[in-house]
Amino acid sequence: MRCPFCGSEDTQVKDSRPADDGAAIRRRRSCPSCGARFTTFERVTLRELTVVKSDQRRVPFDRDKLARSIRIALRKRPVDEDRVERIVTGIQRRLEAEGESEITSRTIGEMVMDTLKELDQVAYVRFASVYRNFGEASDFKAFLGSLDFGNDQDKG
Repeated sequence: MRCPFCGSEDTQVKDSRPADDGAAIRRRRSCPSCGARFTTFERVTLRELTVVKSDQRRVPFDRDKLARSIRIALRKRPVDEDRVERIVTGIQRRLEAEGESEITSRTIGEMVMDTLKELDQVAYVRFASVYRNFGEASDFKAFLGSLDFGNDQDKG
């Protein structure tokens, strides 16, 4: 594994342990050349996935991009990093289990939306605003008006 700091090809594993409920191996590594330490994750991939974008471009599935978009939606929300990793792993496994090597970006977006709707209402609306490309406040108003979150605030 190449050192992300100095580019040296000779890094050493210092510690390995299961991560993501056994779905991955977390490895702590160090670089003898520059002394830097970093973490890598090793995961099983059931099949190589290709994402078909709305403009029909095809790009390799990027787990990190999926995790980043979920983290952005969940920024400053009471959801820990382990939960984010489990969400990403769950979505990736569902995509791999569908049996298709090409998955539309729309399918991925809907899976994220379904997951966030159950997990955190604010994150759900944040993700939806980007995913559905809201351009004006009226887009938010229409979207929020269509939601049923079981408004307990109205009782009282």
